[in-house]
Amino acid sequence: MAKVANVLGLMSGTSMDGIDMALLRTDGENMAEALGAAFLPYPDDIKLLIRSVLGRAHDADGSVTKAEQAVTDWHVMAVGKFHETTLHEIDLIGFHGQTIFHDPARKRTWQIGDGERLARETGIDVIYDFRSNDMRAGGQGAPLLPLYHQALVRAAKLENPACVLNLGGVANITWMDGETVIACDTGPANALIDDWMLAKTGVPMDKDGAAATKGTVDVPRVLQWLQHPYFQLPAPKSLDRNAFHGCKVDDLSLEDGAATLTAFTVESVLKTVRQMPRLPKNLIVAGGGRHNAAIMNALQKCIPTIDADTLGWNGDNLEAEGFAYLAQRSVRGLPLSLPTTTGCKTPVTGGKKALAHAA
Repeated sequence: MAKVANVLGLMSGTSMDGIDMALLRTDGENMAEALGAAFLPYPDDIKLLIRSVLGRAHDADGSVTKAEQAVTDWHVMAVGKFHETTLHEIDLIGFHGQTIFHDPARKRTWQIGDGERLARETGIDVIYDFRSNDMRAGGQGAPLLPLYHQALVRAAKLENPACVLNLGGVANITWMDGETVIACDTGPANALIDDWMLAKTGVPMDKDGAAATKGTVDVPRVLQWLQHPYFQLPAPKSLDRNAFHGCKVDDLSLEDGAATLTAFTVESVLKTVRQMPRLPKNLIVAGGGRHNAAIMNALQKCIPTIDADTLGWNGDNLEAEGFAYLAQRSVRGLPLSLPTTTGCKTPVTGGKKALAHAA
């Protein structure tokens, strides 16, 4: 068992736009050297196929199996393309898969993607199914990247308390002060905005926050949404992508709807940050949502906010790097989650290993 390995992390997040890839040379503890990154977008038919199975707890009609086959096909292709362009050997793959269902209250989470087939077809050992073991240990199964965030913050020697915010489809934070790490999902990030823009314009994003910037926020509506019971729960806690699908703006204009949903994302982040033991010195933002100027400007007005890229991090691929880091931790039997990050009873490892050449 190698203590240090070149691990390719693969992440297809709740924005469902494609596959983030990041190659990390890491020991799963203190060492994490980025060796390269890439992105393979999903074509529209694959995006639609994934969207069609979101929220499915069971595969009653075979559609989830069809989606899983397609997701696996695209991950095999992604690894092949990455392999062609990198000068580095790939020792291991960390394969997150595509989340279609997440219900911590029922101890169920489902990430589709065939790790065994990915290992066979790429010829590289794969760590997959990162979340199930945490749930069996009483955890929420998410968020899973706090230990990687802690390693990055330590390496950068940032002043504590520090906070890393990831803005994907769902937003999550990791709050750190010395050895204390607290994490949770804060609420929606891009998911509601993307779905609104897709329905109104056919394009699943508000590029640069342009529509939101032109709109007017329906403040009473946002305040009403913030009364949702989720926001009263203490960390750790986690969400399904569609947890706030009832937050509708159908009666508003394109711009006002975008502004209102954007304000909801911002206020849910700030509400959670203010529930932490102390306000962080800085809010370091990663994920696709950091490209939305409306979100970033609104956050900056309330708390010092830093784009992760300014620290030399790769804000677009931090999650892919994180699952590379966690894959190496899994191989070494190290914890992937803590009671304060997911609610598991004790620090717990996780992940299953698929061998490239199984006996």
